[in-house]
Amino acid sequence: MAAGFDPSGRLPDVFTNAGTSSFTQFLTAAAPELLPGRRPLPPGMAADIAPHATTIVALASAGGVVMAGDRRATMGNLIASRDIEKVHPADAYSLVGMAGTAGIGIELIRLFQVELEHYEKIEGASLSLDGKANRLASMVRSNLGAAMQGLAVVPLFAGYDLAANDPAKVARIFSFDVTGGPYEERGYDAIGSGSIFASSALKKRYRAGLSLDDAVRLAVEALYDAADDDTATGGPDLTRRIYPVVMTATAEGTHRLTEAETASIAEAVVADRMQNPGG
Repeated sequence: MAAGFDPSGRLPDVFTNAGTSSFTQFLTAAAPELLPGRRPLPPGMAADIAPHATTIVALASAGGVVMAGDRRATMGNLIASRDIEKVHPADAYSLVGMAGTAGIGIELIRLFQVELEHYEKIEGASLSLDGKANRLASMVRSNLGAAMQGLAVVPLFAGYDLAANDPAKVARIFSFDVTGGPYEERGYDAIGSGSIFASSALKKRYRAGLSLDDAVRLAVEALYDAADDDTATGGPDLTRRIYPVVMTATAEGTHRLTEAETASIAEAVVADRMQNPGG
């Protein structure tokens, strides 16, 4: 509960004064202890005490952007979760995924979703795609203290830019460093422990102007290649029927592929690799 409530039940001034379009700024004033980066941590490294999420890929296509993430979270040499979801809609036209400390990453994504919804309700309009990336950058920056103790979170943000004048530039991808620096990427990007292998796969296969379907297939293939070389990245689990989370953002909005759709693509990738393991 936010500090400042009195026994009469009257709301403190922070709830009744003129509002701010930033929910994070409001929370800083009303209940700063609820922000991920404001919680005190004991001294020392804490990287081994929490599950870590791994590989996320994003691709620009002719119809919009595709983002996909594997389902594994690790804690040291152990598999902490086989079916974590690391890719989510940020709002109606953008997607966000995370790698790093899983608990903080999920909380950061939820806070970012509320941040964008709050802005739209207060201002009556959505933030620009650049504005959304900058808001996310400031949230990552606020977690720097925890990141320096091993609890780092690095997001990947992508969206369909409704304000773009050039149809070739409507699909945009932003990466971030641990200090919150935002960087716009061209064509594709990958983050997490398997990112070097996923990026290598994308580098060989990606072409500008890919159809949305081809980009989805390439994203799943890149995650398969990452899992082939990185133990922290989970490949398609045909036994448990656990497949990557794959989402798109287009002019029609965000969409998550159904389990059946993702299963069909993942199983086709596995079948092809049975014939040609090197891809």
